[in-house]
Amino acid sequence: MAVKLDNGSIVVEISEHGAELTSVRNKQTGMEYMWEGDPAVWARHAPNLFPIVGRLKGDRYKFRNKTFFMTQHGFARDSEFDLVEKTKDTARFRLTDSEESFAIYPFHFQFDVVFRLTNQDTLGILYVVTNVDNHDIYFSVGGHPAFKVPLSQFNDYYLNIDPRRKYTRAQLVGPNLDNNLEGEFDAHIPLRLRREDYKDDAIILRLDGNPTTVVLSQRNESHGVTVHIQDARYVGFWTPYAKDAPFICIEPWWGIADTVDADGNIKHKYAINRLAPAQTFTGSYSITFF
Repeated sequence: MAVKLDNGSIVVEISEHGAELTSVRNKQTGMEYMWEGDPAVWARHAPNLFPIVGRLKGDRYKFRNKTFFMTQHGFARDSEFDLVEKTKDTARFRLTDSEESFAIYPFHFQFDVVFRLTNQDTLGILYVVTNVDNHDIYFSVGGHPAFKVPLSQFNDYYLNIDPRRKYTRAQLVGPNLDNNLEGEFDAHIPLRLRREDYKDDAIILRLDGNPTTVVLSQRNESHGVTVHIQDARYVGFWTPYAKDAPFICIEPWWGIADTVDADGNIKHKYAINRLAPAQTFTGSYSITFF
């Protein structure tokens, strides 16, 4: 079922399946900003990544000497959330552990995704992870929204990153992170969208929790989106290289894929979040549509 938020300027639709943002439409112009999820190209719109971001080495990890298997980006994106709060401009969705989740993720948790229209053209997204277990839990979380680039050619669009500085660029080898291959990314220069840049998967920048803004637009900025990232460790830019897809994902991450030399112990996982009993983690970003 689609849950709608409407502030008179934009209409937002969110599915209870995965608490996934599926549509943002300007009421005056009719412009749709989100990728429609064509299964021939990429069947998702804006999945929420939990309890891992990226891929585990061998799709497995260990906890208390037991091995568990989990596929890329975790299970939340394919789970049914409960709508626990709804107002004119706010929707709060909740996922809690179940017998099925416990078989692959042996932790008791509460994962909330909160959407809030904060002004005429801005949607805030808040992640809230609560440890309801009697021991520490370990997790990553992230967003994966896909924005349409519909009005002209893919390479007519640019990503402008602020602060304009040099960032550390993380490098994947296959699905896993190799910290020995870190490079430099100069954000003084706008990043033009070129499909060949995604041949080896995502462009990943290390943010280290610093507030960062990414603007997707054409040169004349006639329309686009601004993603305001509050405190994420990384941001990833991705589009499926081989499918000529008319969208780009701008992905705030509080975590990342396993390193190539990961030992498999989730307690040792690179960039993992550790949360004590009864404690709460939050991470947030917002999207302004213009």
